[in-house]
Amino acid sequence: MRKALGLLRRVIVYEWRMWRSLFRWLLRRPVAPAEGAEAFGYIGAVKPILIAFIALSAVEIPIFDVIIRHTMPWQAAREVALGLGIWGVLWMIGLYAALQIHPHVAHPAGLRVRNGFSVDFTVPWEAVARVDARYRSLTGSRTVQVERTEAGTVLNIVTGKQTSVDLVLHRPLSVRLPSGPSEPATEIRLYADDPGALVKLARQHLPTPNPTTRPR
Repeated sequence: MRKALGLLRRVIVYEWRMWRSLFRWLLRRPVAPAEGAEAFGYIGAVKPILIAFIALSAVEIPIFDVIIRHTMPWQAAREVALGLGIWGVLWMIGLYAALQIHPHVAHPAGLRVRNGFSVDFTVPWEAVARVDARYRSLTGSRTVQVERTEAGTVLNIVTGKQTSVDLVLHRPLSVRLPSGPSEPATEIRLYADDPGALVKLARQHLPTPNPTTRPR
């Protein structure tokens, strides 16, 4: 019973945050970075896919309405299908909005890593030994993926099955994830649309010099 209530609470919170993101985006009220901070987007890898899904879902609404109108005599069924179709389109737009208005943020204290409103944690600069730009492809579609290597545990924050920025840490660091604290990771990888700009700014905050590398 407790697990069911916990799951219901997470669903309600997720739905509320989705609609809040949609309204903020429509009202052009993004989550503005604080003074001295700079935002970096990461929606580029999935933007075409999301737009295609939204467009196809919108086209499906009138098509299904015509089919139901000619195959089912119940007005209630048509209204329910119409309502679900509209809700689905708005939900997809809300997901798009969440990715748009919650960017990564580099500020004097560290790098705030985000993915919509579900992933949100900060890596302090003093914990970072090196930062590099490198494109990597992953097989899974999950946003949070853990990879165990000989060098240690790698935490991937994935967008469109990709990462483009590597944060190599001085020592294992545990961060807050939607499911709770992560296992200590020695490296955190994330995706940014402009990894070169993010890496350049990040290196200015590192306590030790970091050799220049280019995205591969």
